[in-house]
Amino acid sequence: MDQRWLNLALCLASTLASAQQPSPQPTTPAAAPAAAAQPLPPVRELLLDVERNEKAAEAARKDYTYHVHIEEQDLAGNGNLKKTTTTDAESLTVDGVRIDRIVAHNGKPLTAEEAQRESDRIDKEVAKAKKHRAEHASKGQETDSRGDVILPASRILELGTFSNPHRVVLDGRPTIVVDYAGDPHVKTHNPFEGIVRDLVGTVWIDEQDRVLVRGEGHFLNDFKIGAGLVLNIHKGLTFDFRATRINGEVWIPDSINGQGSARILLLDHVNGRFSFAASDYRKFHTSTTIIQSNRVIGPDGQPIPDQLPTKIPDPAVPTTDPPPSSPHP
Repeated sequence: MDQRWLNLALCLASTLASAQQPSPQPTTPAAAPAAAAQPLPPVRELLLDVERNEKAAEAARKDYTYHVHIEEQDLAGNGNLKKTTTTDAESLTVDGVRIDRIVAHNGKPLTAEEAQRESDRIDKEVAKAKKHRAEHASKGQETDSRGDVILPASRILELGTFSNPHRVVLDGRPTIVVDYAGDPHVKTHNPFEGIVRDLVGTVWIDEQDRVLVRGEGHFLNDFKIGAGLVLNIHKGLTFDFRATRINGEVWIPDSINGQGSARILLLDHVNGRFSFAASDYRKFHTSTTIIQSNRVIGPDGQPIPDQLPTKIPDPAVPTTDPPPSSPHP
């Protein structure tokens, strides 16, 4: 599963429109009586709060790194499994840009040559993101750290309908659940709006922190950008997204799962099931030393560390100081 698929899934989820009709599952408990007695906030107010809080959450996530394990199951036409591919990566922020540094394929750490190619890829990715941010900023457009334009909540409200708001308890916290259905008759202004318009589903919003903590979604129709050369999503593609609260201060992606068929740039093709799982969350400052790791998943489901320290550069801090004698976990 390529980084572009992960970016697309996270982007859809963070717009509050990455929601799907939930598959049958155990009933979520209703909210506690005290919380349930409070009137629900208007949906518009709720979404605008989420939009504001997501910006603060993205800034807070810059201080965190975590392990990413991605598994893709390629299915044959009859539904039988053809092959399984896994990728391990470290998610961190470089020069203000969130990136996933791949460290292993199919359980095998990258060779020195592969690691160098990955480093070169990240350099290009960071430069491209910074360029896109500057270009959009010159036009007065807000973007995320990767330079993708943020779709305002006010526009999302015009692309579809949010309905059936109600409270539940999710992971012990009062949560507001809202259904979403895109309006196929709304005229869109750009390709991404078309994606949002063709989604149907449900979102979960933490009531206290007012952030998106879960979303499930599926596409109603086939969708193409650039006649399918840029993006080609097939009807029925589904995925779900979950976030987790770390250190009581920030919500970070926890998992993404999906199934269906889609292609990006005629190169990266998903035809089956894919899953993304985050773990080993660590807080750091860009001038500190953290443990370098091959981050291969071991038998206990946890990353396998080694003891080679790595220095994360901070442009504002001179890099001539000698490294600490031992790594900071």
